[in-house]
Amino acid sequence: MARNTVRIEGMDRLRRRLDELAPVIIEAAKKAIAESAEAVQADARRDVRVDTGNLRNKVAIHYENDGLKAEVGWKDRHDWYAALHEHGTRRIPANPSLGPAIEAERSKLADRIRTEVRKVLP
Repeated sequence: MARNTVRIEGMDRLRRRLDELAPVIIEAAKKAIAESAEAVQADARRDVRVDTGNLRNKVAIHYENDGLKAEVGWKDRHDWYAALHEHGTRRIPANPSLGPAIEAERSKLADRIRTEVRKVLP
């Protein structure tokens, strides 16, 4: 019975190159995540119900995991009523702004990351 053998050359060089590219790819992903978070923030600000302008002005972006995770919304405890406007009550009709902004951006995030990573790869 004949035995086939495969010899792969350059694995060490490939590993080194991948290790070099990791930080570049992570920075590209961070940039794409920030762009998506800013788009969600802008859409939510545009569509939120405005009385005094407080909710519009306080849609904030909070980054975690060194910029690889972004949360967009209202974090101030004084802005609790944003949920009432978003989901509605018996007396206040729902005026969703954050939910639709997130949904609109959800399908774009993967493309943003792909585009940014392709820009930095040789």
